Amino acid sequence: MKRHLPECFVIDEPGPPKKRAHLDQVMYREKLAYSIIKHNYPFSYVEHEATRDLLEFLNPDVTPITRNTAEADVLKIYDREKTNLKEKLQKVTSRICLTTDLWSSITSDRYMALTAHYIDDNWVLRKKVLNFKVIRPPYNGKFLAKHMISFLRDWGIEKKVFTITVDDAKYNDVFVKWLNGNLLCDGDFTRVRCCGRVLDLIVQGALKVIEGTIEKVRESVKYVRGSSDRKYKFAECIHQMRSQCGKKVHQDIVTKWNSTYLMLDSALAYRHAYTRLAILNGSEYPAFPSKQEWERVETIIKFLKPFYNITTLFSRNSYPTSNLYFLNVWKIQKCIEDQINNVDKVISEMANKMKKKFDKYWESYSMILSFAVVLDPRYKFKVVEFCFKKLKMTDEVCKTKLDIILKGIHKLYDKKYGILSRINSSTTESSNICVDTLDDLDGFESFTSEFEGEKSQLDMYLEEPELNYKEELDVLQYWKENQRRYPQLSLMARDILSIPIITFASKSSFSFGGRVLSKYRSSLPSSNVEALLCTRDWLFDLEGIK
Repeated sequence: MKRHLPECFVIDEPGPPKKRAHLDQVMYREKLAYSIIKHNYPFSYVEHEATRDLLEFLNPDVTPITRNTAEADVLKIYDREKTNLKEKLQKVTSRICLTTDLWSSITSDRYMALTAHYIDDNWVLRKKVLNFKVIRPPYNGKFLAKHMISFLRDWGIEKKVFTITVDDAKYNDVFVKWLNGNLLCDGDFTRVRCCGRVLDLIVQGALKVIEGTIEKVRESVKYVRGSSDRKYKFAECIHQMRSQCGKKVHQDIVTKWNSTYLMLDSALAYRHAYTRLAILNGSEYPAFPSKQEWERVETIIKFLKPFYNITTLFSRNSYPTSNLYFLNVWKIQKCIEDQINNVDKVISEMANKMKKKFDKYWESYSMILSFAVVLDPRYKFKVVEFCFKKLKMTDEVCKTKLDIILKGIHKLYDKKYGILSRINSSTTESSNICVDTLDDLDGFESFTSEFEGEKSQLDMYLEEPELNYKEELDVLQYWKENQRRYPQLSLMARDILSIPIITFASKSSFSFGGRVLSKYRSSLPSSNVEALLCTRDWLFDLEGIK
Protein backbone atom coordinates (compact mmCIF):
# COMPACT_ATOMS: atom_id res chain seq x y z
CA MET A 1 0.00 0.00 0.00
CA LYS A 2 2.87 2.43 0.80
CA ARG A 3 4.40 1.75 -2.59
CA HIS A 4 1.05 2.11 -4.34
CA LEU A 5 -0.10 5.40 -2.71
CA PRO A 6 2.47 7.74 -4.41
CA GLU A 7 1.37 6.46 -7.82
CA CYS A 8 -2.26 7.46 -7.19
CA PHE A 9 -2.03 10.51 -4.92
CA VAL A 10 0.13 13.62 -4.49
CA ILE A 11 1.17 13.17 -0.81
CA ASP A 12 4.07 15.66 -0.58
CA GLU A 13 1.82 18.74 -0.73
CA PRO A 14 0.10 20.07 2.44
CA GLY A 15 -3.56 19.32 3.01
CA PRO A 16 -5.56 16.21 2.06
CA PRO A 17 -3.98 13.95 -0.59
CA LYS A 18 -4.90 14.89 -4.17
CA LYS A 19 -5.53 12.21 -6.77
CA ARG A 20 -2.72 12.09 -9.35
CA ALA A 21 -3.89 12.35 -12.96
CA HIS A 22 -2.81 9.49 -15.18
CA LEU A 23 -0.66 10.62 -18.13
CA ASP A 24 -1.42 9.13 -21.53
CA GLN A 25 2.09 9.05 -23.04
CA VAL A 26 0.77 8.33 -26.54
CA MET A 27 -1.57 11.32 -26.47
CA TYR A 28 1.18 13.50 -24.96
CA ARG A 29 3.53 12.70 -27.86
CA GLU A 30 0.79 13.29 -30.42
CA LYS A 31 0.02 16.70 -28.91
CA LEU A 32 3.71 17.60 -29.11
CA ALA A 33 3.75 16.57 -32.78
CA TYR A 34 0.62 18.68 -33.43
CA SER A 35 2.28 21.73 -31.86
CA ILE A 36 5.35 21.25 -34.09
CA ILE A 37 3.14 20.98 -37.21
CA LYS A 38 0.79 23.81 -36.31
CA HIS A 39 3.33 26.41 -35.17
CA ASN A 40 6.33 25.33 -37.28
CA TYR A 41 8.55 24.59 -34.28
CA PRO A 42 11.90 22.86 -34.92
CA PHE A 43 12.10 19.19 -33.94
CA SER A 44 14.74 20.18 -31.36
CA TYR A 45 11.96 22.08 -29.53
CA VAL A 46 11.21 18.89 -27.54
CA GLU A 47 14.83 18.78 -26.27
CA HIS A 48 14.91 22.37 -25.00
CA GLU A 49 15.61 22.46 -21.28
CA ALA A 50 12.84 24.96 -20.51
CA THR A 51 10.31 22.92 -22.51
CA ARG A 52 11.14 19.77 -20.57
CA ASP A 53 11.00 21.66 -17.24
CA LEU A 54 7.55 22.95 -18.10
CA LEU A 55 6.25 19.52 -19.09
CA GLU A 56 7.67 17.87 -15.96
CA PHE A 57 6.12 20.62 -13.83
CA LEU A 58 2.72 19.92 -15.36
CA ASN A 59 3.08 16.17 -14.84
CA PRO A 60 6.12 14.52 -13.21
CA ASP A 61 5.30 11.24 -14.98
CA VAL A 62 6.15 12.69 -18.40
CA THR A 63 8.86 10.87 -20.35
CA PRO A 64 11.03 13.29 -22.39
CA ILE A 65 11.53 12.47 -26.07
CA THR A 66 14.31 13.30 -28.53
CA ARG A 67 14.13 15.24 -31.77
CA ASN A 68 14.33 11.98 -33.74
CA THR A 69 11.27 10.65 -31.92
CA ALA A 70 9.42 13.91 -32.57
CA GLU A 71 10.31 13.67 -36.27
CA ALA A 72 9.06 10.08 -36.40
CA ASP A 73 5.79 11.11 -34.70
CA VAL A 74 5.22 13.91 -37.24
CA LEU A 75 5.83 11.55 -40.18
CA LYS A 76 3.46 9.02 -38.59
CA ILE A 77 0.70 11.66 -38.44
CA TYR A 78 1.47 12.65 -42.05
CA ASP A 79 1.08 9.05 -43.25
CA ARG A 80 -2.15 8.62 -41.27
CA GLU A 81 -3.70 11.85 -42.53
CA LYS A 82 -2.62 11.10 -46.10
CA THR A 83 -4.40 7.75 -45.96
CA ASN A 84 -7.53 9.44 -44.58
CA LEU A 85 -7.47 12.13 -47.29
CA LYS A 86 -6.89 9.53 -50.01
CA GLU A 87 -10.01 7.66 -48.87
CA LYS A 88 -12.03 10.90 -48.88
CA LEU A 89 -10.87 11.78 -52.40
CA GLN A 90 -11.83 8.30 -53.61
CA LYS A 91 -15.37 8.88 -52.32
CA VAL A 92 -15.73 12.38 -53.82
CA THR A 93 -18.42 12.23 -56.50
CA SER A 94 -17.42 15.49 -58.18
CA ARG A 95 -14.53 16.18 -60.50
CA ILE A 96 -11.31 17.60 -59.00
CA CYS A 97 -9.68 20.81 -60.22
CA LEU A 98 -5.95 21.37 -59.77
CA THR A 99 -3.54 24.26 -59.39
CA THR A 100 0.20 23.77 -59.71
CA ASP A 101 3.37 25.84 -59.85
CA LEU A 102 7.12 25.67 -59.24
CA TRP A 103 9.00 27.36 -56.40
CA SER A 104 12.74 27.84 -55.78
CA SER A 105 13.76 27.36 -52.15
CA ILE A 106 16.60 28.99 -50.24
CA THR A 107 18.71 25.92 -51.08
CA SER A 108 18.06 26.47 -54.83
CA ASP A 109 15.99 23.28 -54.99
CA ARG A 110 12.80 23.58 -57.02
CA TYR A 111 9.59 22.33 -55.45
CA MET A 112 6.40 21.46 -57.30
CA ALA A 113 3.20 22.26 -55.41
CA LEU A 114 -0.02 20.47 -56.38
CA THR A 115 -3.32 21.57 -54.83
CA ALA A 116 -6.75 19.98 -55.29
CA HIS A 117 -10.00 21.97 -55.33
CA TYR A 118 -13.43 20.34 -55.24
CA ILE A 119 -16.95 20.78 -53.90
CA ASP A 120 -18.00 17.96 -51.59
CA ASP A 121 -21.42 16.32 -51.31
CA ASN A 122 -22.49 18.99 -48.81
CA TRP A 123 -21.72 21.68 -51.40
CA VAL A 124 -18.75 23.07 -49.48
CA LEU A 125 -15.68 24.20 -51.43
CA ARG A 126 -12.57 22.29 -50.30
CA LYS A 127 -8.87 22.94 -50.93
CA LYS A 128 -6.13 20.45 -50.10
CA VAL A 129 -2.39 20.61 -50.80
CA LEU A 130 -1.59 17.15 -52.15
CA ASN A 131 2.12 17.36 -52.88
CA PHE A 132 5.08 19.63 -52.22
CA LYS A 133 7.92 17.69 -53.84
CA VAL A 134 11.46 18.49 -54.92
CA ILE A 135 11.71 18.27 -58.70
CA ARG A 136 15.05 17.55 -60.33
CA PRO A 137 15.97 19.09 -63.71
CA PRO A 138 15.17 19.31 -66.58
CA TYR A 139 12.16 21.57 -65.95
CA ASN A 140 10.32 21.10 -69.24
CA GLY A 141 6.69 20.26 -69.91
CA LYS A 142 7.25 16.57 -70.63
CA PHE A 143 9.05 15.79 -67.35
CA LEU A 144 6.71 17.95 -65.28
CA ALA A 145 3.76 16.07 -66.77
CA LYS A 146 5.37 12.76 -65.76
CA HIS A 147 5.72 14.00 -62.18
CA MET A 148 2.10 15.18 -62.23
CA ILE A 149 0.83 11.82 -63.52
CA SER A 150 2.84 10.07 -60.81
CA PHE A 151 1.27 12.29 -58.12
CA LEU A 152 -2.26 11.72 -59.42
CA ARG A 153 -1.81 7.95 -59.60
CA ASP A 154 -0.45 7.92 -56.06
CA TRP A 155 -3.63 9.65 -54.89
CA GLY A 156 -5.84 7.55 -57.17
CA ILE A 157 -7.53 10.55 -58.80
CA GLU A 158 -6.04 10.45 -62.31
CA LYS A 159 -9.53 9.79 -63.78
CA LYS A 160 -11.21 12.56 -61.78
CA VAL A 161 -9.23 15.58 -63.05
CA PHE A 162 -11.40 18.36 -64.50
CA THR A 163 -9.16 21.42 -65.03
CA ILE A 164 -5.62 22.54 -64.26
CA THR A 165 -4.97 26.21 -63.47
CA VAL A 166 -1.40 27.26 -64.36
CA ASP A 167 0.47 30.46 -65.19
CA ASP A 168 1.65 31.58 -68.64
CA ALA A 169 5.04 29.78 -68.62
CA LYS A 170 5.75 28.19 -72.00
CA TYR A 171 6.42 24.75 -70.57
CA ASN A 172 2.81 24.62 -69.33
CA ASP A 173 1.57 24.35 -72.93
CA VAL A 174 3.47 21.10 -73.37
CA PHE A 175 2.73 20.06 -69.80
CA VAL A 176 -1.07 20.06 -70.28
CA LYS A 177 -0.87 18.23 -73.64
CA TRP A 178 0.89 15.31 -71.96
CA LEU A 179 -1.99 14.90 -69.50
CA ASN A 180 -4.74 14.27 -72.04
CA GLY A 181 -5.24 10.61 -71.09
CA ASN A 182 -8.33 10.75 -68.86
CA LEU A 183 -9.45 14.35 -69.33
CA LEU A 184 -12.96 15.52 -70.19
CA CYS A 185 -13.73 16.13 -73.88
CA ASP A 186 -10.16 15.15 -74.85
CA GLY A 187 -8.75 18.01 -72.79
CA ASP A 188 -10.60 20.79 -74.67
CA PHE A 189 -11.46 22.53 -71.40
CA THR A 190 -8.51 21.46 -69.25
CA ARG A 191 -6.07 24.40 -69.37
CA VAL A 192 -7.06 27.47 -67.33
CA ARG A 193 -4.72 30.46 -67.33
CA CYS A 194 -4.08 32.11 -63.98
CA CYS A 195 -6.14 35.31 -64.17
CA GLY A 196 -3.98 37.02 -61.57
CA ARG A 197 -0.87 36.49 -63.67
CA VAL A 198 -2.56 37.73 -66.86
CA LEU A 199 -3.78 40.85 -65.05
CA ASP A 200 -0.26 41.40 -63.76
CA LEU A 201 1.18 41.22 -67.29
CA ILE A 202 -1.47 43.59 -68.64
CA VAL A 203 -0.88 46.29 -66.00
CA GLN A 204 2.91 45.95 -65.62
CA GLY A 205 3.44 46.75 -69.29
CA ALA A 206 1.22 49.84 -69.03
CA LEU A 207 3.01 51.16 -65.94
CA LYS A 208 6.25 51.47 -67.93
CA VAL A 209 4.68 54.46 -69.69
CA ILE A 210 4.80 56.48 -66.43
CA GLU A 211 7.77 54.79 -64.73
CA GLY A 212 9.48 58.19 -64.27
CA THR A 213 6.58 59.56 -62.17
CA ILE A 214 6.29 56.28 -60.24
CA GLU A 215 10.01 56.35 -59.48
CA LYS A 216 9.72 59.86 -58.01
CA VAL A 217 6.88 58.78 -55.72
CA ARG A 218 8.85 55.67 -54.73
CA GLU A 219 11.93 57.77 -53.87
CA SER A 220 9.70 60.13 -51.85
CA VAL A 221 8.41 57.23 -49.79
CA LYS A 222 11.94 55.91 -49.29
CA TYR A 223 13.07 59.40 -48.24
CA VAL A 224 10.33 59.72 -45.59
CA ARG A 225 10.99 56.22 -44.25
CA GLY A 226 14.77 56.69 -44.34
CA SER A 227 15.23 57.98 -40.77
CA SER A 228 13.27 58.53 -37.58
CA ASP A 229 13.84 62.30 -37.86
CA ARG A 230 12.17 62.42 -41.28
CA LYS A 231 9.29 60.23 -40.06
CA TYR A 232 8.73 62.66 -37.18
CA LYS A 233 8.86 65.69 -39.50
CA PHE A 234 6.47 64.04 -41.96
CA ALA A 235 4.02 63.24 -39.13
CA GLU A 236 4.13 66.93 -38.14
CA CYS A 237 3.46 67.94 -41.74
CA ILE A 238 0.45 65.62 -41.87
CA HIS A 239 -0.89 67.21 -38.68
CA GLN A 240 -0.30 70.78 -39.91
CA MET A 241 -1.86 70.13 -43.31
CA ARG A 242 -4.71 68.13 -41.76
CA SER A 243 -4.04 65.30 -44.19
CA GLN A 244 -4.67 62.46 -41.74
CA CYS A 245 -6.75 59.82 -43.56
CA GLY A 246 -5.88 56.58 -41.78
CA LYS A 247 -3.69 55.28 -44.61
CA LYS A 248 -0.12 54.17 -44.01
CA VAL A 249 2.88 55.36 -46.00
CA HIS A 250 3.18 52.34 -48.24
CA GLN A 251 6.44 51.11 -49.81
CA ASP A 252 5.83 49.02 -52.92
CA ILE A 253 7.40 45.82 -54.21
CA VAL A 254 8.54 46.63 -57.73
CA THR A 255 7.48 43.25 -59.17
CA LYS A 256 3.92 43.50 -57.76
CA TRP A 257 1.85 46.17 -59.51
CA ASN A 258 -0.96 46.06 -56.93
CA SER A 259 1.52 47.12 -54.22
CA THR A 260 2.62 49.96 -56.54
CA TYR A 261 -1.04 50.98 -56.80
CA LEU A 262 -1.33 51.07 -52.98
CA MET A 263 1.87 53.15 -52.78
CA LEU A 264 0.54 55.69 -55.27
CA ASP A 265 -2.85 55.78 -53.57
CA SER A 266 -1.42 56.42 -50.09
CA ALA A 267 1.11 58.95 -51.45
CA LEU A 268 -1.68 60.88 -53.17
CA ALA A 269 -3.64 61.01 -49.90
CA TYR A 270 -0.63 62.75 -48.25
CA ARG A 271 0.25 64.91 -51.26
CA HIS A 272 0.06 68.19 -49.30
CA ALA A 273 2.18 66.74 -46.48
CA TYR A 274 4.89 65.80 -49.02
CA THR A 275 4.70 69.36 -50.40
CA ARG A 276 5.14 70.82 -46.91
CA LEU A 277 8.10 68.49 -46.24
CA ALA A 278 9.74 69.58 -49.52
CA ILE A 279 9.46 73.24 -48.44
CA LEU A 280 10.99 72.50 -45.03
CA ASN A 281 13.86 70.30 -46.28
CA GLY A 282 14.55 72.09 -49.56
CA SER A 283 17.48 70.59 -51.49
CA GLU A 284 17.70 67.65 -49.10
CA TYR A 285 14.53 66.30 -50.73
CA PRO A 286 15.36 66.27 -54.48
CA ALA A 287 12.84 63.61 -55.60
CA PHE A 288 9.69 65.64 -54.88
CA PRO A 289 7.09 65.15 -57.70
CA SER A 290 5.92 68.27 -59.53
CA LYS A 291 2.30 69.48 -59.63
CA GLN A 292 1.82 67.92 -63.09
CA GLU A 293 3.23 64.61 -61.83
CA TRP A 294 0.83 64.59 -58.85
CA GLU A 295 -2.04 65.19 -61.28
CA ARG A 296 -0.75 62.32 -63.38
CA VAL A 297 -0.72 60.06 -60.29
CA GLU A 298 -4.34 61.03 -59.57
CA THR A 299 -5.38 60.14 -63.12
CA ILE A 300 -3.54 56.82 -63.01
CA ILE A 301 -5.13 55.89 -59.67
CA LYS A 302 -8.63 56.39 -61.13
CA PHE A 303 -7.69 54.35 -64.21
CA LEU A 304 -6.18 51.44 -62.27
CA LYS A 305 -8.74 51.23 -59.46
CA PRO A 306 -11.04 48.77 -61.31
CA PHE A 307 -8.02 46.55 -62.05
CA TYR A 308 -7.00 46.57 -58.39
CA ASN A 309 -10.53 45.78 -57.20
CA ILE A 310 -10.84 42.87 -59.63
CA THR A 311 -7.44 41.48 -58.60
CA THR A 312 -8.54 41.59 -54.95
CA LEU A 313 -11.82 39.88 -55.86
CA PHE A 314 -10.06 37.09 -57.77
CA SER A 315 -7.79 36.44 -54.79
CA ARG A 316 -10.64 35.18 -52.63
CA ASN A 317 -9.96 31.58 -51.74
CA SER A 318 -12.83 30.41 -49.55
CA TYR A 319 -15.67 30.91 -52.04
CA PRO A 320 -16.10 29.92 -55.72
CA THR A 321 -14.83 32.59 -58.07
CA SER A 322 -15.26 31.00 -61.51
CA ASN A 323 -18.71 32.61 -61.89
CA LEU A 324 -17.01 36.00 -61.38
CA TYR A 325 -14.58 35.47 -64.25
CA PHE A 326 -16.59 36.44 -67.33
CA LEU A 327 -18.13 39.68 -66.07
CA ASN A 328 -14.88 40.97 -64.60
CA VAL A 329 -12.74 40.12 -67.63
CA TRP A 330 -15.41 41.90 -69.69
CA LYS A 331 -15.17 44.94 -67.37
CA ILE A 332 -11.40 45.00 -67.91
CA GLN A 333 -11.81 44.80 -71.69
CA LYS A 334 -14.44 47.54 -71.70
CA CYS A 335 -12.33 49.77 -69.44
CA ILE A 336 -9.35 49.41 -71.79
CA GLU A 337 -11.39 50.07 -74.93
CA ASP A 338 -13.02 53.13 -73.37
CA GLN A 339 -9.59 54.69 -72.70
CA ILE A 340 -7.86 53.91 -76.02
CA ASN A 341 -8.97 57.24 -77.56
CA ASN A 342 -8.60 59.27 -74.35
CA VAL A 343 -7.51 62.87 -74.94
CA ASP A 344 -4.79 62.30 -72.34
CA LYS A 345 -2.01 60.81 -74.47
CA VAL A 346 -0.44 58.99 -71.51
CA ILE A 347 -3.70 57.22 -70.62
CA SER A 348 -4.29 56.44 -74.29
CA GLU A 349 -0.79 54.95 -74.63
CA MET A 350 -1.29 52.86 -71.49
CA ALA A 351 -4.63 51.57 -72.78
CA ASN A 352 -3.12 50.60 -76.14
CA LYS A 353 -0.33 48.64 -74.42
CA MET A 354 -2.94 46.92 -72.25
CA LYS A 355 -5.02 46.07 -75.33
CA LYS A 356 -2.10 44.24 -76.94
CA LYS A 357 -1.55 42.10 -73.84
CA PHE A 358 -5.29 41.53 -73.41
CA ASP A 359 -5.67 40.32 -77.00
CA LYS A 360 -2.70 37.99 -76.56
CA TYR A 361 -4.13 36.19 -73.51
CA TRP A 362 -7.86 36.92 -73.34
CA GLU A 363 -9.06 37.71 -76.88
CA SER A 364 -10.87 34.39 -76.71
CA TYR A 365 -12.37 34.24 -73.22
CA SER A 366 -11.67 31.01 -71.37
CA MET A 367 -14.54 28.84 -72.55
CA ILE A 368 -14.90 26.70 -69.44
CA LEU A 369 -14.90 29.78 -67.18
CA SER A 370 -17.45 31.47 -69.43
CA PHE A 371 -19.79 28.52 -68.73
CA ALA A 372 -19.73 29.49 -65.04
CA VAL A 373 -21.56 32.79 -65.61
CA VAL A 374 -24.20 30.91 -67.63
CA LEU A 375 -24.72 28.64 -64.61
CA ASP A 376 -25.33 31.67 -62.40
CA PRO A 377 -29.19 31.93 -62.39
CA ARG A 378 -29.01 35.73 -62.19
CA TYR A 379 -27.27 36.01 -65.59
CA LYS A 380 -27.44 32.87 -67.73
CA PHE A 381 -26.78 33.33 -71.46
CA LYS A 382 -28.41 36.74 -71.79
CA VAL A 383 -25.63 38.48 -69.89
CA VAL A 384 -23.03 36.99 -72.26
CA GLU A 385 -24.91 38.39 -75.24
CA PHE A 386 -25.38 41.77 -73.52
CA CYS A 387 -21.67 42.07 -72.64
CA PHE A 388 -20.46 41.22 -76.14
CA LYS A 389 -22.82 43.77 -77.69
CA LYS A 390 -21.42 46.46 -75.37
CA LEU A 391 -17.93 45.93 -76.77
CA LYS A 392 -16.58 47.40 -79.97
CA MET A 393 -17.07 44.37 -82.19
CA THR A 394 -19.13 43.71 -85.28
CA ASP A 395 -22.41 41.79 -85.12
CA GLU A 396 -20.78 38.92 -87.00
CA VAL A 397 -17.91 38.61 -84.50
CA CYS A 398 -20.38 38.88 -81.61
CA LYS A 399 -22.56 36.10 -83.05
CA THR A 400 -19.51 33.89 -83.63
CA LYS A 401 -18.35 34.28 -80.02
CA LEU A 402 -21.85 33.55 -78.70
CA ASP A 403 -22.13 30.42 -80.84
CA ILE A 404 -18.76 29.15 -79.59
CA ILE A 405 -19.82 29.42 -75.94
CA LEU A 406 -23.32 28.01 -76.58
CA LYS A 407 -21.99 25.03 -78.54
CA GLY A 408 -19.22 24.49 -75.99
CA ILE A 409 -21.53 24.27 -72.97
CA HIS A 410 -23.89 21.92 -74.85
CA LYS A 411 -20.93 19.77 -75.92
CA LEU A 412 -19.72 19.42 -72.34
CA TYR A 413 -23.21 18.71 -71.00
CA ASP A 414 -24.17 16.25 -73.77
CA LYS A 415 -20.92 14.27 -73.67
CA LYS A 416 -20.34 13.96 -69.93
CA TYR A 417 -23.48 14.92 -68.00
CA GLY A 418 -26.58 14.79 -70.20
CA ILE A 419 -25.78 11.23 -71.22
CA LEU A 420 -26.63 10.13 -67.67
CA SER A 421 -30.17 11.53 -67.92
CA ARG A 422 -30.69 9.93 -71.35
CA ILE A 423 -29.55 6.57 -70.02
CA ASN A 424 -31.89 6.84 -67.05
CA SER A 425 -34.86 7.99 -69.15
CA SER A 426 -34.33 5.29 -71.79
CA THR A 427 -34.20 2.51 -69.19
CA THR A 428 -37.42 3.68 -67.53
CA GLU A 429 -39.29 4.12 -70.84
CA SER A 430 -38.13 0.86 -72.37
CA SER A 431 -40.79 -1.07 -70.49
CA ASN A 432 -43.53 1.04 -72.12
CA ILE A 433 -42.42 0.34 -75.69
CA CYS A 434 -44.82 -2.06 -77.38
CA VAL A 435 -43.05 -4.84 -79.28
CA ASP A 436 -45.53 -6.76 -81.40
CA THR A 437 -44.66 -10.17 -82.82
CA LEU A 438 -45.91 -9.04 -86.24
CA ASP A 439 -43.78 -5.87 -86.29
CA ASP A 440 -40.64 -5.45 -84.17
CA LEU A 441 -40.74 -1.65 -84.71
CA ASP A 442 -44.35 -1.19 -83.70
CA GLY A 443 -44.59 1.95 -81.55
CA PHE A 444 -41.38 3.45 -82.96
CA GLU A 445 -43.15 6.56 -84.28
CA SER A 446 -44.65 7.53 -80.92
CA PHE A 447 -41.34 6.77 -79.18
CA THR A 448 -39.28 9.01 -81.47
CA SER A 449 -41.77 11.86 -81.30
CA GLU A 450 -41.63 11.74 -77.51
CA PHE A 451 -37.82 11.73 -77.57
CA GLU A 452 -37.64 14.70 -79.97
CA GLY A 453 -39.99 16.73 -77.81
CA GLU A 454 -37.95 16.02 -74.67
CA LYS A 455 -35.74 18.89 -73.53
CA SER A 456 -32.46 18.51 -71.71
CA GLN A 457 -31.99 19.86 -68.21
CA LEU A 458 -29.64 22.49 -69.65
CA ASP A 459 -32.29 23.72 -72.09
CA MET A 460 -34.98 23.84 -69.39
CA TYR A 461 -32.65 25.78 -67.09
CA LEU A 462 -31.77 28.32 -69.80
CA GLU A 463 -35.45 28.86 -70.67
CA GLU A 464 -36.40 29.74 -67.10
CA PRO A 465 -36.47 33.49 -66.28
CA GLU A 466 -33.34 34.90 -64.65
CA LEU A 467 -33.28 35.88 -60.99
CA ASN A 468 -32.75 39.51 -59.98
CA TYR A 469 -29.09 40.26 -60.71
CA LYS A 470 -29.04 43.07 -58.13
CA GLU A 471 -29.61 40.66 -55.25
CA GLU A 472 -26.83 38.79 -53.47
CA LEU A 473 -26.86 35.08 -54.23
CA ASP A 474 -24.93 32.12 -52.88
CA VAL A 475 -24.51 30.18 -56.13
CA LEU A 476 -23.57 26.96 -54.36
CA GLN A 477 -26.66 27.18 -52.15
CA TYR A 478 -28.84 27.71 -55.23
CA TRP A 479 -27.58 24.55 -56.92
CA LYS A 480 -27.74 22.60 -53.68
CA GLU A 481 -31.43 23.51 -53.37
CA ASN A 482 -32.14 22.75 -57.04
CA GLN A 483 -30.21 19.50 -57.47
CA ARG A 484 -33.46 17.49 -57.36
CA ARG A 485 -34.84 19.49 -60.29
CA TYR A 486 -31.61 19.33 -62.28
CA PRO A 487 -29.72 16.25 -61.03
CA GLN A 488 -27.26 16.05 -63.96
CA LEU A 489 -26.93 19.79 -64.61
CA SER A 490 -26.20 20.39 -60.91
CA LEU A 491 -23.28 17.94 -61.19
CA MET A 492 -21.84 20.00 -64.05
CA ALA A 493 -22.42 23.23 -62.09
CA ARG A 494 -20.66 21.76 -59.06
CA ASP A 495 -17.60 20.84 -61.13
CA ILE A 496 -17.40 24.18 -62.97
CA LEU A 497 -17.90 26.31 -59.86
CA SER A 498 -14.96 24.59 -58.14
CA ILE A 499 -12.47 25.80 -60.80
CA PRO A 500 -9.89 28.18 -59.26
CA ILE A 501 -9.19 31.11 -61.57
CA ILE A 502 -5.82 31.98 -60.01
CA THR A 503 -2.94 29.92 -58.59
CA PHE A 504 -3.26 31.61 -55.19
CA ALA A 505 -3.35 28.24 -53.39
CA SER A 506 0.09 27.31 -54.76
CA LYS A 507 1.48 30.73 -53.82
CA SER A 508 0.29 30.31 -50.22
CA SER A 509 2.10 26.94 -50.13
CA PHE A 510 5.29 28.68 -51.23
CA SER A 511 4.86 31.34 -48.56
CA PHE A 512 4.64 28.74 -45.81
CA GLY A 513 7.34 26.64 -47.49
CA GLY A 514 9.70 29.59 -47.11
CA ARG A 515 9.05 29.58 -43.36
CA VAL A 516 9.55 25.81 -43.02
CA LEU A 517 12.73 25.77 -45.13
CA SER A 518 14.30 28.95 -43.75
CA LYS A 519 17.99 29.89 -43.50
CA TYR A 520 17.98 28.34 -40.01
CA ARG A 521 16.61 25.01 -41.28
CA SER A 522 18.13 24.79 -44.74
CA SER A 523 19.34 21.21 -44.20
CA LEU A 524 15.82 19.90 -43.50
CA PRO A 525 15.14 16.86 -45.77
CA SER A 526 12.63 17.54 -48.56
CA SER A 527 10.42 14.66 -47.32
CA ASN A 528 10.10 16.43 -43.94
CA VAL A 529 9.28 19.73 -45.65
CA GLU A 530 6.43 18.05 -47.53
CA ALA A 531 5.18 16.27 -44.40
CA LEU A 532 5.13 19.47 -42.32
CA LEU A 533 3.52 21.63 -44.98
CA CYS A 534 0.88 19.16 -46.21
CA THR A 535 -0.12 17.95 -42.74
CA ARG A 536 -0.56 21.51 -41.51
CA ASP A 537 -2.81 22.23 -44.49
CA TRP A 538 -4.90 19.08 -43.92
CA LEU A 539 -5.29 19.64 -40.17
CA PHE A 540 -5.24 23.40 -39.70
CA ASP A 541 -5.38 25.07 -43.17
CA LEU A 542 -2.37 27.08 -44.37
CA GLU A 543 -4.36 30.34 -44.57
CA GLY A 544 -6.19 29.82 -41.30
CA ILE A 545 -3.18 30.12 -38.96
CA LYS A 546 -0.37 32.64 -39.08
